[in-house]
Amino acid sequence: MPLRVLSRLDTARTQYYHFKAITVAGMGLFTDAYDLFCIPPIMKLIGHIYYKSHNNRIRPAVESSMLAATLLGTVIGQLIFGRLGDRVGRRGVYGVALMLMMVGSIGCGFSMGTTPGCVLASLGFFRFLLGVGIGGDYPLSATIMSEYANKRTRGAFIAAVFSMQGFGILVSSVVTMAVCKIFGRIYPSSPKDPPPKEADIAWRLILMLGAVPAVITYHWRMMMPETARYTALVEQNVLQAARDMERVLDVPLSQIAEDQSFRPSLPPYPLFSRQFFLRHGRDLLACSATWFLLDIVFYSSNLFQSKIYHKYLHDEDTGEAVTAFEAAFKVARLQAIVACYSTIPGYFAAVFLIDRVGRVKIQAVGFVLMAIVYFSIGVPYNKYWKGHTDKLFMFLYGLTFFFANCGPNTTTFIVPAELFPARFRTTCHGIAGAVGKVGAMIGAVGFLKASHALGIEVTLIILGGICVVGMALTMLFAKETMGRSLEENENESVQGQTHSHSHSPHSYQ
Repeated sequence: MPLRVLSRLDTARTQYYHFKAITVAGMGLFTDAYDLFCIPPIMKLIGHIYYKSHNNRIRPAVESSMLAATLLGTVIGQLIFGRLGDRVGRRGVYGVALMLMMVGSIGCGFSMGTTPGCVLASLGFFRFLLGVGIGGDYPLSATIMSEYANKRTRGAFIAAVFSMQGFGILVSSVVTMAVCKIFGRIYPSSPKDPPPKEADIAWRLILMLGAVPAVITYHWRMMMPETARYTALVEQNVLQAARDMERVLDVPLSQIAEDQSFRPSLPPYPLFSRQFFLRHGRDLLACSATWFLLDIVFYSSNLFQSKIYHKYLHDEDTGEAVTAFEAAFKVARLQAIVACYSTIPGYFAAVFLIDRVGRVKIQAVGFVLMAIVYFSIGVPYNKYWKGHTDKLFMFLYGLTFFFANCGPNTTTFIVPAELFPARFRTTCHGIAGAVGKVGAMIGAVGFLKASHALGIEVTLIILGGICVVGMALTMLFAKETMGRSLEENENESVQGQTHSHSHSPHSYQ
């Protein structure tokens, strides 16, 4: 029989605290996306400022290294904060992750040096620090939302948190366009002239503005109580959990407190023990492997945007000279267009479908449709698409983001927050996310080289093949979590617990 406070959370009608939790957790993901996706246009600005003698272009290896530094920080942040979330508490380290994001964002704006190498090295360091904060935010935001939500709409709530990434991408693009337009009008210049010295302020301002939503959210995060599931099931303080949720649920304490004082029985096995892998190894493997494959494809696609769409940018690649502000503006505008017609609608579709169709079906179908699109544009690329300014190609390529977001990009974030026991939940989510970001590093760095060595058409076909593998792993190993309480999804058998604990009617199983 589950605890009263947890039963009440599972069956609570949608109310104000749900939307507040979505906003507080979602603003972290908003900040993540802003900071990650403002870099492509900023690289254009930096290229014009510091690499005038290199045709205004940063070397691809330097550009991908900048992204890899952020992703490496994300891997470390997911592992460290994932573990701390289970040892110290979700709320206890939630503010620390956000603080790192603020420091990283502001620090990026103060990147020091007088030479391109020094500026980019300093920027890379702060991007790494920013990545640690971003990585820490992933398992904490997903877990906090899953532990606050009711079981009927839990998937939609976590997907709503994740969908804030789409708005972060859009806002980063809009802010970049606005800054470039304002600076371009106040400090006009010719494409043949060196960019005005104020251009060096523009890219720093764009990066530092990423700290604003984090600053606004920090106070709200510190006011949130610890989740009832962590307090009751990990700290084993059931009464305190009921007291914390009394205000959140707006119900009398007598309705959610237990009749007598007790501690829920905890299964005896530790993290990474033989019993842990017997019970949860398959789930951890499925979450990690599918996230790994998804991020190879997803980050490759994001990296390829400027390559695939270069004919729509009308910059130096097409022989048209543009100023630094115009070059960055065009990249940001392209990102905004893709976000509006593909990325954000994909998130909305996931919010609508996730609790109606189920996680496994959405993930498998998303992988399949992504593969179909990649094959349809990759196989005939040289014969049909290459050299044509065909908007149909741009539309089809953008669909990969729609199917990713209404599919594995969202589900890989949701499912690890639903499958594992409360005392391992953020740890396992952090591990799965870290493995995913290793895939992102492969996509960001390895496939850049592959596109040069093999060509874009072969690279697109390979991405389609990876999606097929992702679909197969989903069908073979993924477990459906829709409509069940988190405690049911833990897959902790009562029989396994009775070897060392007598079964209590108040066990959280």
